[in-house]
Amino acid sequence: MNIENRYDLHLLGWYSFQQLCLSITREILGQTVEIYLDTNDGGRDGAFSGIWAQQKQEDLNGQFVIQCKFTNKKDSRLRLSDIADELKKAGRLVKEGRCDCYILISNTGITGKMTEKITQAFLDLGIKQIKIYGTSWICNQIHESNRLRMLVPRVYGLGDLSQILDERAYSQARQLLASMRDDLAKIVITKAYSQAVNALNKYGYVLLVGEAAAGKTTIASMLAMGALDQWKAHTLKLDLPSKVIEHWNPDSPSQFFWIDDAFGVTQYESGLAKDWNHIFPQVKSMLNQGVKIVMTTRDYIYKRARNDLKTAAFPLLNESQVVIDVHNLTLSEKEQILYNHLKLGQQESTFVSEVKPFLGTIAKHPRFIPETARRLADPAFTKSLVLYEHTLSQFVNKQEGFLKDVISGLDQNSKAALGLIYMNNDQLLSPLALNEQEKIAIERLGSTAGGCIEALDSMNGSLVQLTTIDDNPMWRFKHPTIGDAYSIIVAKSPDLLEIYLRGTSVEKLLEQITCGNVGLEKAIVVGKGLYHLILERLKKFTTSKDYKSSYMSEWGAKRQLYTFLSRRCSKDFLKLYLENNQDLIEAISNPNPSFSWSADISLVIQLNKLALFPEDKRKSLVDYVSEIAINGEDLFILENKEFQSIFSEEELASLVNNIREKLLPELSSVRRNWESNFYQNDQEAEEYMDGYIEILNALKNHFEEDDNIDEIIQKEKGYAGEWVDENTQIEKPTVPERILSKADDDLLVPTSRNIFDDIDC
Repeated sequence: MNIENRYDLHLLGWYSFQQLCLSITREILGQTVEIYLDTNDGGRDGAFSGIWAQQKQEDLNGQFVIQCKFTNKKDSRLRLSDIADELKKAGRLVKEGRCDCYILISNTGITGKMTEKITQAFLDLGIKQIKIYGTSWICNQIHESNRLRMLVPRVYGLGDLSQILDERAYSQARQLLASMRDDLAKIVITKAYSQAVNALNKYGYVLLVGEAAAGKTTIASMLAMGALDQWKAHTLKLDLPSKVIEHWNPDSPSQFFWIDDAFGVTQYESGLAKDWNHIFPQVKSMLNQGVKIVMTTRDYIYKRARNDLKTAAFPLLNESQVVIDVHNLTLSEKEQILYNHLKLGQQESTFVSEVKPFLGTIAKHPRFIPETARRLADPAFTKSLVLYEHTLSQFVNKQEGFLKDVISGLDQNSKAALGLIYMNNDQLLSPLALNEQEKIAIERLGSTAGGCIEALDSMNGSLVQLTTIDDNPMWRFKHPTIGDAYSIIVAKSPDLLEIYLRGTSVEKLLEQITCGNVGLEKAIVVGKGLYHLILERLKKFTTSKDYKSSYMSEWGAKRQLYTFLSRRCSKDFLKLYLENNQDLIEAISNPNPSFSWSADISLVIQLNKLALFPEDKRKSLVDYVSEIAINGEDLFILENKEFQSIFSEEELASLVNNIREKLLPELSSVRRNWESNFYQNDQEAEEYMDGYIEILNALKNHFEEDDNIDEIIQKEKGYAGEWVDENTQIEKPTVPERILSKADDDLLVPTSRNIFDDIDC
C-alpha cells in the first residue's frame, strides 16, 4: 500500500465499516444497493440486480451479492480460511439462483496470490464473476474522493491530514482542529449535522444551539473540514464579531467563518449580541457574496441573547431551518457515539469489557449526551466509578456532580493550573508568562509556575488541551463544562473566591461574576462581604485591551463597565457604586444617538428601574430622546419596552402623537438627509440605507393598524430602493455554487445485531 494514502480502517468498528462500504458502492461504483439486516442477511450485507458498469473493463450483470469483511486487527492479511463461512453461504445462494456476481470488500490487506486463490474458490462454486477490494483500494478511494470523505467524515481522524489536504488548507486545518484530531476519528453523522449542511447550502449560514457538551463544536468542525476539503475555502475559527469583519475579504467569496460560543462561552455576554447587531448589515453582504458562516451557542445563552438580537436587521435568525437545536439524538446515534469513544478511548480493555453489558442501557438514558461517552472513555473521570447499573445511571444523570468530584480530588498543582485557565477566561497563553496577581493567586493555592506547567502537561487530553488561537498556543479546558464545574467549586469556597477575585483581570471579572444574585446562569455570585474588593478593582479599570488606540481603549473599558453595572449588579451594589462614583449619573444622562447600541442607555434603564436615577435627569433625558425620535434620527424608543419604561404613560403618548403629526409628514425630507450624507460613508448603498429602512420598519410595526401610514411607508421604501439601485455602481458577483456533501438517510445500516459486540476485541 502507498503509505501516503493510509487510513486506520481497523478502528472504524464493524458498523461504521459497513456504512463506508455502502457509501463506496454508491458514490464510487455508482450502484444502488439494497441493505440487509446483518443477523438475517443470508450471507449478504447488500445486494442488487442489474448491470455493474466498469471503466475500461467488461460490464458485469446479473444477481449481485456484496459482502463486507471487517477486522479490528491492524495490518492483518486476508486468508482463505477467513472466508470459510462466506464460501458456504455463497454456495447456497448460487444454488438458489441469487448470486451471479460476488463483491467482497475488506479492510484487510490482500496479496496477489491470495486474490487468485479466493477468486478461484468462488468461481468453483459456480459464481460467474468476483471482485475483491482490500484496504489499499479502499484507502485510495477515500484519498481521491472528497465527497466520500464527507459522507464518512470519521476518516479525517483516521488518516494524515497533511496527505489529504493541500499545504494551504492543511495549515488552516491544523490551527482549526489542532485539539480535535482524536475527536474527528469518533465522529458520528447525526440528523442535526444533516440539517446544518442543508442550512449552509441553502442560506450560507447556520446557528447551532444546544446544551453544554451536546455536540455543537463537533458538527461545526465537520462543516469546517468540508469547507476546506471540498471547496478549498479560506477557513477561519474566530471568537469576536469584530474579527469577522477584520478577516472578511470582499474580493474573495470563498471564505468560511466558524464562530464558537458566539454570545458567550459559559455565560451570556450582552456586549457580544450588540456587537453582532452592529455588523449584521455587513454579514448580509458577506452571505450575498457567497461567504459561509457557522455559529454555535449554548441554549440558555441564546435564550437571553434573543431578547437583544435585532432580527429585523438579520431576518435569518427567524428561520427554523437555520437555527438548529442539536439536542435530539436517535438511539442509533447515541450507540454509535458511545461505541466510537470507548473503542478509541484511553480505557484499558478490562474496563471496556466490564462496562460492555451496561452500554445499551447507558445509550438509552434520557440524559445521555456526547460528553457522557467522552468522559466514560477517559480514565481521569472514572477512577472511582463502580461499574453497576445504578452508579452508571448516576454517572450519566449527574455529570456535573461527578465532574466536581474529579476536580476536587486533584492535587494542588492541578487545581491551581485549572484556576489559571479559568482566570484567563479559558485562554491561557503558552508558555506561561504569569503577572504578579496570578503568581500571588497560585501561591495562595499552594502551587508554583513550575508545578502548574507540570500539571498542565499531565492533564493534557483529559481535563485540558493545548490548542492554537490566532497562531498563539493556548491552554484551554478540554470542554467548557470543566470551567462550569470549576466555577461552582470557586463560588462555594470563600477563600478560593477571594483568590480568584484578586488574581483575575478586571476584564475577565466583568464577564464571569455578578455582584449579588441577578439570575444569570453559571455566573460566580459575589456576596456583600466582598463588594469592597470589587469596588477597589473597578477603580483601576480605565482601559480595555480589546482596542489598540487609546481613545477606543478608554471607550471600550467604559462600555464594558456600564454593561456590567446594568446586567450583573444588584440594587445594593449599585447604590454602593453610586456613592463612590458620584459623577456616573452625569456621564450617562446625555448619550449619543444609536440608542440600541448604547451601553449608557442600558445603564439608565436599569438605574431607573431600581429608582436610582434622579427625576430631574430622567425628565431631561425624555426630552432629549423625544427630540431625536421626532427628527427621525433614532426610533429605538418605539421598539424597546425597557427603553419605554423611562417615560411615563403621558410622556410616551405625547411622543407617539408628535411622531405621527411631525415625523410622518416629513419622512421624504428625512430620507433626503440620509441620501445626502451617504458620500461621507464608505459603505455599500444598500447597507447604508438599511438604517433608514429600520426607521420605516419601526414606524410600520408601531402603527400597523393604520392603512394610511402603511401606504406612506411602502412608498418611502420604494423610493429608498430606487436610490439604492441608482447608487449601486458594481454589480453583485455571482454567488459560486458550493454544496457540501451529506449522507442520505438510507445509508444508515439497519441492524438487529448489538453494535457493541466487538467493542472489547
